[in-house]
Amino acid sequence: VQLQASGGGLVPAGGSLRLSCAASGRALSYYAMGWFRQAPGKEREFVADITRDNKYYADFVKGRFAISRDNVKNTAYLQMNSLKPEGTARYYCAATTTRLSYLRSVDYKYWGQGTQVTVSS
Repeated sequence: VQLQASGGGLVPAGGSLRLSCAASGRALSYYAMGWFRQAPGKEREFVADITRDNKYYADFVKGRFAISRDNVKNTAYLQMNSLKPEGTARYYCAATTTRLSYLRSVDYKYWGQGTQVTVSS
């Protein structure tokens, strides 16, 4: 499967963005979909994950971000509200058919190219 992330941009603190991850090559419904982010000089960190039956969130985004998927459009989404300056990073979508832990980026086999999110203070 190929993944294409989009929707990033520059937004003031407190603002919102919706990221999209369009999949091609295979139906998205086969995969668990995750969002990770990586800021300059920092490790890639888990943001959110969605499977057929569950959604998981990093503690620092609970109540502000929402992950969803549209299997007809073959696209996953990350709605980000109340953005904070520390949320500035490149956001990546990822997919995998099996994983040991949704927290670990190494467990995701397929990755998009990422989209930059910059939150101004």
